[in-house]
Amino acid sequence: MWSSGLFAGYKPAGLPAAGPCLPAREPGTRCWPAPPARGTEGTWVPVQIQALARHDRAVAAHVVAPPQSVAGWKGITARLAAGAVAAWGVLVLIGLALVHVLNAGSFHAADLSVDTWLARHRTGPLNVITYIGTTMAQTTTAVGVTVVVVLFLRWRLGRWHESGVFLTLMAGELLIFLGVTATVHRPRPPVARLDVAPETSSFPSGHTAAAMVLYGGIAIMILWVYGSRPATRVIAGVLFCVPVIVALCRLYRGMHYPTDVLGGALLGSFWLYLVSTTLLRHEAAPARAARRRPARGRTARRGRGARGVLAGARRS
Repeated sequence: MWSSGLFAGYKPAGLPAAGPCLPAREPGTRCWPAPPARGTEGTWVPVQIQALARHDRAVAAHVVAPPQSVAGWKGITARLAAGAVAAWGVLVLIGLALVHVLNAGSFHAADLSVDTWLARHRTGPLNVITYIGTTMAQTTTAVGVTVVVVLFLRWRLGRWHESGVFLTLMAGELLIFLGVTATVHRPRPPVARLDVAPETSSFPSGHTAAAMVLYGGIAIMILWVYGSRPATRVIAGVLFCVPVIVALCRLYRGMHYPTDVLGGALLGSFWLYLVSTTLLRHEAAPARAARRRPARGRTARRGRGARGVLAGARRS
């Protein structure tokens, strides 16, 4: 038998009302369509109720709460700007020391020995593999992947915040890198190079820094959107290995000293940490749990209510 009590609390926001409606409890929500005439219940209830119950479960399982920022936009801008200037200053000091102080002697010889050893042990297959590895952090690759990630985050979460975070990662790393290379003019290693050398300084490695923020940023977004579970942790671990692969490929191809790729890793990891902790802060665990407990209760009651409606329809 149909009764208005069976429909209490079930108000699908996206379902257009057709004909008479049962009253909705909450303002701003559409009411349920009135039940069909006796004898036609089976044609409406299983399809509509089951679809709406699945929708409620899907929404409850995949909604990601907005992040909590450390301060207002002025504070965020000041924090990121100060971090970028600090990163530029530290890397410039390291780079100038490598160019003017540590450019001779045992330290420089050890730095160069890695490149010369790799150049003597090159092979055809390794040349191809390292070309693929270095392409993973080329400018065109980074731009293309960034566009895809930004659009996906906007579609998946329905807001621009996470997309803006990812753009901040990529744009900030590029600006710091260009500022350092414009100040530090370190020549490339004196070995045969397999790639065309860009005009920028050898220190720091731009490919390594870009790989760190690009693939590390994707890893953090996966954990942020889908939570920390075995599958997402494995994927994130694989993504965090990509910058290491890119760094080794750049060394093999004679494009950087080991200290260059270490400088690029330092730049990328610092900027990744600063941006993610500034713009993607979680609430404290007790507050988050207290907020989610009522939501789970409402979702469970909705599921039980939908099943009850289905059972009543079958009995009638």
